[in-house]
Amino acid sequence: MAMIGLFRRYWRRVGVGLLLGWALLPLAEGWTGLPDVAIQLLFLASQMFWIRRIGALAKKLVTGRRWRVGLGASGLLIYSVLLAYNIRNWENVSHGSTLSLRAALLEAPMRLWLFGSLLGFLLIAALWILAGVFRTIRWGLGKRGAAHAPEPLSPGRRRFLEQAAVGVAAAPFFAGTYGLFYGRLNLQTTHQRIALPRLPKAFDGFRIVQLSDLHISAFMPADQIRRYAAIANDLKPDLVALTGDFLTWDENAQRAIVEALSALRAPFGIFGCLGNHEWLTGTEDSITRLFASQGTRILRHERAAITTGGSMINLLGVDYESLRGRTEAPGNQVEQYLPGVERLLVPDTANILLSHNPNTFDRAAELGIDLSLAGHTHGGQVTLDFIDPHLSPGRVFTQYVRGRYQQRNSHVYVNCGIGTISFPIRLGARPEIAVLELTGDTAKRETR
Repeated sequence: MAMIGLFRRYWRRVGVGLLLGWALLPLAEGWTGLPDVAIQLLFLASQMFWIRRIGALAKKLVTGRRWRVGLGASGLLIYSVLLAYNIRNWENVSHGSTLSLRAALLEAPMRLWLFGSLLGFLLIAALWILAGVFRTIRWGLGKRGAAHAPEPLSPGRRRFLEQAAVGVAAAPFFAGTYGLFYGRLNLQTTHQRIALPRLPKAFDGFRIVQLSDLHISAFMPADQIRRYAAIANDLKPDLVALTGDFLTWDENAQRAIVEALSALRAPFGIFGCLGNHEWLTGTEDSITRLFASQGTRILRHERAAITTGGSMINLLGVDYESLRGRTEAPGNQVEQYLPGVERLLVPDTANILLSHNPNTFDRAAELGIDLSLAGHTHGGQVTLDFIDPHLSPGRVFTQYVRGRYQQRNSHVYVNCGIGTISFPIRLGARPEIAVLELTGDTAKRETR
């Protein structure tokens, strides 16, 4: 009884202390970036908001004080354990190539909660700001004695609006559940016809099937990737292009992803490039060797001649590249994108570049590369760009978020990818396998 009374008296302070300690932990580790600390404190505010709301709901639904205290203590304990586990292992969770019990019980629920609670709090904060603006306007009109100043809200209407606001804030939890159980597996196959003026006639109708950002993990297991490989084969590709990020954080999963993709078949071969996660996991060399042993060629600042009927097109690939001082994922830093690529180009034929980072497209267009295939963005992964193009997380680091873009006679296709990162959720950005049909007929050129 004494322990229950003590918990009832101090549980909020304990919860605040735990969350505040986590929020300020980066400062203790010498991490002083103000934007990062702001994000931490925003997360702290969101957690305290939802803890208080759940506590208020429990008071209404559970009448017995002992039951409330017991359930509150149990809930806070489970929450603390899951939060600590996921934060401590943020980049180490979802390891492996099969859906594990650990991932299902310890990772997925907390990732869903973090996604919903943060976005929900941002929605409620926006409503609070609007309410504050309304109150300020009403106060200003009242001070001026305006005849048509808005009347104060009645208590009943205020309660209704507060409850409606909480309902709106709960929407991300439902959306996140949809994205976890359905959205991330709702595969789309997209078809694009791309006109390349320098494409030899022998390659008219040549079909490239592109897969990107597989991110093998507990939430994108090897068996699922094998199914996607079978779907790609059914699309009858002439050539398969793999544009990087085969891994997530687990370097030990590289053999599993290579074996899962070994079933891919195309008469002109399977080619690929590396992404930033191969750089982050230190597997660029080892995964290249593993792919080579299965007959897949990873192009690392090199080219391959694709020939038929006495004609050829030039396929080239580069490792993931990033620019110093630019907001994009870290990787092999360069002073200018695509250094040394000029020597890989072949004049008087179509040059096709495999480059994980879509930001290399501007430079590729300057060099006259006919077509670039990229990934990296996941199409935004969780996006509202169907409302406005700027409502996509991908816009933070690139203007080329998904689909086809064109500069003069140069094109880039940015694939939405298949896997996920950080949150095993997709909303508004379905996983994708792209079929790119090449044509030399400029009259059929489609622009975006």
